[in-house]
Amino acid sequence: MRQIVLDTETTGLEWKAGHRVIEIAGVEMVDRRLTGNHFHHYLNPDREIDAGAQEVHGISLEFLQDKPRFADIVDEFLDYVSGAELVIHNAPFDVGFLNHELGLLGREPIEKTCSGVVDTLKQAKELHPGKRNSLDVLCERYAVDNSGRTLHGALLDSELLAEVYLAMTRGQESLAIDMGHEAAAALAFESGERPKLKVVAATEDELAEHQKQLEEIDKASQGECLWKKLTVTAAAAS
Repeated sequence: MRQIVLDTETTGLEWKAGHRVIEIAGVEMVDRRLTGNHFHHYLNPDREIDAGAQEVHGISLEFLQDKPRFADIVDEFLDYVSGAELVIHNAPFDVGFLNHELGLLGREPIEKTCSGVVDTLKQAKELHPGKRNSLDVLCERYAVDNSGRTLHGALLDSELLAEVYLAMTRGQESLAIDMGHEAAAALAFESGERPKLKVVAATEDELAEHQKQLEEIDKASQGECLWKKLTVTAAAAS
């Protein structure tokens, strides 16, 4: 499976207000392995950069004056992402800007070129409800070294996000990835008795931590934590 971990930097927060992409980058993964095939361009937006945005990424209009425009690199970009699944943190933001740039050139939306879009921010919120899930926080949570990230940058952020994504989704890949198709098929169809599973009981500290996590989920979901409801029901019935 081919995936492109992608990020952009922009002149502001709203493409609907005419803001433009000024940096775009992607790193390629094939079967969850980084290939070293990177894509990276700074772009001349032909408009001013909001002061707030420049504080975030540190890119000035003066620096971009001699850089290509999106129209100059669009074919190279579309060739790079063609047929791949895009992995993006807060995907609606980047996809919105990319589709705005493509629309200005009369091109089809990016979804027509790639095979799908994964939003790692949405994934992180589902895995860690009620907690902050910025890229910096996720780097800390998954022990990804982001010490070189003093400002936002599309290429560095793509590289960091790739490591975070691999750590966050570890264990979700199919057996075929690690074992090969023949070995995975043999295991799947193996007949005979399986050894009994060893049951390891949770310690008191682990149970207390579990209860604490349930309370956080219940608070974040405004009392809709199903697991907590089931626990209360089971306790009442015993």
